[in-house]
Amino acid sequence: MKLHHEGRSELTVVFIILALINGPLLYFFGKCLFTYVILGASIIFFLTVVNFYRSPYRRFEGDMDNSVVSPADGKIVAIEEVYEPEYFKDNRMQVSVFMSPLNVHANWFPVNGTVVVKKHHKGRFKAAYLPKSSTENERSTIVLRRKDGTEVLVRQIAGAMAKRIVTYPEIGEEGHVDDHMGFIKLGSRVDVFLPVGTNILVTMDELVMGNQTVIAELPLKQQ
Repeated sequence: MKLHHEGRSELTVVFIILALINGPLLYFFGKCLFTYVILGASIIFFLTVVNFYRSPYRRFEGDMDNSVVSPADGKIVAIEEVYEPEYFKDNRMQVSVFMSPLNVHANWFPVNGTVVVKKHHKGRFKAAYLPKSSTENERSTIVLRRKDGTEVLVRQIAGAMAKRIVTYPEIGEEGHVDDHMGFIKLGSRVDVFLPVGTNILVTMDELVMGNQTVIAELPLKQQ
């Protein structure tokens, strides 16, 4: 299993801390039930952290003409027409994916396009599944412009446990659905804002897979 590069330093620190805890315990108490319990708990904790930072190899093999691919693993927690005040300043279709601590936390680009906006906003750390988290929580926003001119806004949102959002692309760079857009540490959420009239292909509470599940089909661009 490949580990995401975002977790290498954290895993090293966790390993050292657990070694510093278990080494002295084994030295002073020897092999006994107490040290075995602590050692077992330490191994389980370390493997849990390793699992969080897993980075599976994926490639989207579907048709990308008008497809919008899920940017994250998780559960669909919002499908609604909303007013988007940050960039579009008009109504958009919002599709939101909530990631639990057990999900892969790498984020992919939902469409191919050029990054025309990148912004980071400081905020709170409320539960990411709450509707207000989209505008009140710590978050990072990018806007992708497809070749046909259609723009898609993607917002990474920190949750109650997530304390760091990483967004890789800079303005002017090209994004592709097979590339990682960023990473959010611990429970979090990703919102995608699409043109009104987009055909939404997922339902509430549906489990989706990043870079694999087609969540919507964009309306055909008028020539």
